[in-house]
Amino acid sequence: MMPRMNPIAAESTLTCPECGQASTETMPTDACQWFYDCRHCGVLLTPKPGDCCVFCSWGDVPCPPVQLEGRSGACCASVS
Repeated sequence: MMPRMNPIAAESTLTCPECGQASTETMPTDACQWFYDCRHCGVLLTPKPGDCCVFCSWGDVPCPPVQLEGRSGACCASVS
């Protein structure tokens, strides 16, 4: 019997570090998202050092590439 694979989450709730408000967004499945404008206060979110995208830094669910490969996968391998 093959192990059951968990589906990849397509949405993540980003919480702004500036105003604390949250917005649920659909994540791109084939790329990392480096920038996000907070819908509430307008601050530009960027990834924390070592993270590949805003979803990995500020979201409640990491981006699809990290969900599939982990943080050591190709998505985050070149991030320093």
